[in-house]
Amino acid sequence: MALTPTERDRLLLFTAAELARARLARGLRLNVPEATALIADSVCEAARDGLRLADALERGRGVLGPNDVLPGVTGIVTEIQVEAVFDDGSRLAVISAPFGDLERQDGAPGAVLPHADALPEPAPFMTLAVCNTAAVPVSVTSHFHFFEANPRLDFDRAAAYGMRLAAPAGSSTRFDPGAVVEVGLVPMGGARVVIGFAGLVDGDLDAPGAKAEALRRAAACGYQGAVVPEGAGR
Repeated sequence: MALTPTERDRLLLFTAAELARARLARGLRLNVPEATALIADSVCEAARDGLRLADALERGRGVLGPNDVLPGVTGIVTEIQVEAVFDDGSRLAVISAPFGDLERQDGAPGAVLPHADALPEPAPFMTLAVCNTAAVPVSVTSHFHFFEANPRLDFDRAAAYGMRLAAPAGSSTRFDPGAVVEVGLVPMGGARVVIGFAGLVDGDLDAPGAKAEALRRAAACGYQGAVVPEGAGR
């Protein structure tokens, strides 16, 4: 059976979640990867059941409590992010407070204490106006290839090719339904090889013809703002 990289990742997540469920049923308290997999899988399954994003997030938050995990896990796992397929497309689900609202004193065992100085945002290389045409909020993480962000986000896809949000690592930007938000973008660094995301590139960003091919794929899949350049070969 041939599986896409996204399908393989989903199968791996499900397998890890099943292991966590079996251990939880035996009365064991879960560690970080087990708890993360179980909550993320619950959100993905909620999306598959037809729930809206907000309801799927609530289901994920109700799966585990602090007594279901090993000491320190609640202080380490403060947010879980997973790509889930909803009825209107794939979106990033950001599960904040994954174990419910915890009233912990600063300095308790396992607590994560933030540094007084926040990480600086990188200076934007360019800015784009982004409109969320979906009926639900959409969140995009800092290092997601912005060109491949949710198809319901309407912006100049060609300009965003090879770019990511000008935001600190691990952060995300929320786009509310119908809202227009100006975001700063910076070029993706490193080897500039993009694998996964929405599968529109899956290779070297700067390879000859890669951008035109990615735009063709995006337009064919109904991505807002994707315009195939004139004269692009097929």
